[in-house]
Amino acid sequence: MDERIFPYKAGCPIPEWDLAHRLSTRAPVGPECKDTGTIFRTSSIFMDVSDQPYRHRQMLAGSTIVAVAAVVGFAVVAHYIFSHPKAEVSTGVVCVWLLLISAICGFSYVAYKFGRDEFFALKRRPIRFNRKEQKIYTIRRRRFFAKPGEGDVTWEIPWNADSIFCIHKNNKATDDAYHIRHYEVDAQGNVVRAFAIGRQWEGREEVEGLLSQWNYWCEYMNHGPADLPAPSLFFGERESLRDSFLFCVYGLGFGSSISLYIIMSPVIVLLTCFRLLALWTCRDPVWPASVEAVSAIEPGDIHDQPRGATPVGWAQTGMACHRRQWPMDPKRPVANWQGEQYPAKNALLWAADIPPATH
Repeated sequence: MDERIFPYKAGCPIPEWDLAHRLSTRAPVGPECKDTGTIFRTSSIFMDVSDQPYRHRQMLAGSTIVAVAAVVGFAVVAHYIFSHPKAEVSTGVVCVWLLLISAICGFSYVAYKFGRDEFFALKRRPIRFNRKEQKIYTIRRRRFFAKPGEGDVTWEIPWNADSIFCIHKNNKATDDAYHIRHYEVDAQGNVVRAFAIGRQWEGREEVEGLLSQWNYWCEYMNHGPADLPAPSLFFGERESLRDSFLFCVYGLGFGSSISLYIIMSPVIVLLTCFRLLALWTCRDPVWPASVEAVSAIEPGDIHDQPRGATPVGWAQTGMACHRRQWPMDPKRPVANWQGEQYPAKNALLWAADIPPATH
């Protein structure tokens, strides 16, 4: 579930479950290290990763379009009724008026709340792990009237033991969904602001990927990119039509059958249109000049990727894996890991209400 649908509660303490599942920036949390599909680009200086809503923006874009259509529809009905008043104003007519006004206001709120970050906003909201500065920079919102060098609205978070990163759990009727959140708190321990990093992992078993992903980012920030396995893929900073389509296909699940994809093809095409429409109304993000100044990549940086023949996006990477030109599910074990050795069992331990201790 998108982090913006059920946002953090500013002014309240961090949820107990989240705080119990706090992630260390120094100690590993699982036996494997790998990327699970979160990265735009890497270098020796910084790594740009996605925010949690990025892979499913077609859902909110579609919700926004439906909400706008509902507002227009109810407005047309209201105009017809108001322009043809009855001789007598009855209780029923008043109730209809109130219902129409409430519906217009309600759907307008939904369109604004969920659409302001999808339409006429940013194509992506990158989160930059800068190992040179030992900081995380995250672009949160488009700045429409920026001064020279100001860039878009950007938050800065130190990468140290005091920064609070947690696993956040969304309870659903059918399953659990998890993502990684950063919480900033005040002197009383109440949440000031928060954001989610990377992506969402569905189901208790998927916590295995979440833990491996956290190990990947920690390894980069603490030791650099030299010993990291290749990312599973690089997302395109300029998303292609084919990749927009595949975002919507894979939104049904990577293990879904071909028959399900065929049955759901009309829905997939509609969602692709929603995603493309949102992207076409947005622009690329602009980093503040201060962030650009500390993110300069040295010429000849061997870790500057993607470049050359490196595949970018779902389609190119899938074909490269098929041709054995890109590794399938690249990962490596964590050195000197002292916890549960089986990643799946370790994930179930972390998904419990009381997670294992990290050292």
